[in-house]
Amino acid sequence: MNNRILIVDGHNLLFQMFFGMPARIVNKDGKAIQGTLGFVGALIKIIKMVKPTHVTVLFDGERHNPRNDLDENYKANRVDYDTVADEENPFTQLLDVYKALDFLGIKHCETTVCETDDVIAAYALKCGIDNEIIISSFDSDFFQLITENVKVLRYRGESSLIYDVEAFKAKFGIMPELYADYKSLTGDTADNIKGADKIGPKTAAMLVNEFGNLENIIANTDKIAKPSIKESVINNTERLRLNYKLIKLSDCADLPFKLEEITYNYNGTTTNEVLKGIGIK
Repeated sequence: MNNRILIVDGHNLLFQMFFGMPARIVNKDGKAIQGTLGFVGALIKIIKMVKPTHVTVLFDGERHNPRNDLDENYKANRVDYDTVADEENPFTQLLDVYKALDFLGIKHCETTVCETDDVIAAYALKCGIDNEIIISSFDSDFFQLITENVKVLRYRGESSLIYDVEAFKAKFGIMPELYADYKSLTGDTADNIKGADKIGPKTAAMLVNEFGNLENIIANTDKIAKPSIKESVINNTERLRLNYKLIKLSDCADLPFKLEEITYNYNGTTTNEVLKGIGIK
């Protein structure tokens, strides 16, 4: 297996760097550059760490979200950045990030039909059979894609973690392919998805390990020993099935780039060279 494909969740990394910087950083012209600086520096470190043969960075574009047709509350807790002042808005530095990626020769795009999650999942599921895939993101939904060939990188400099099958099992006590079932039970505050009452991570893991997938749990409520948990699953059956539809990722999205289009060979370019090259340093 010679190909190692790095897929970066672009907005996730930009937000992490923009809000993770200790202070607002401006260049000699007074332009804020901390998000771009952090993004480029982190991306170069990730590339050095992963040593990929292929790289692409994917961003969420402006579009209707089909998951909101299932649940109008899906991600309704997210900040509307159209109403946020520039100094607190990471999107004000997005064009510079795009210029930096162009300077580095890294293919990138905004998803226009579905969420970035779906496109990343399509790469993992379609290309992860014969290639090694590294997904760089803090979005926990990607844990469900982990296989022997697909890993999730949570970048934090020297404290970065790469989740493979064994690391995932050690943390959650279940197999990665059952993560969507598990998360349907617990809910997801980040995406404004409500789980079942009285079912936290330990109980969810126990149910998944005992009965298998979500449908098996629902079909075997009579075998759930604890009355309060049994009652919760029964009372929340409709909600749980909806959660699964919201959380489960598939390979239905089109790939914006063919593998041969995202081949990459890092040539040692530094963060300062990139920022100077795009005229913001």
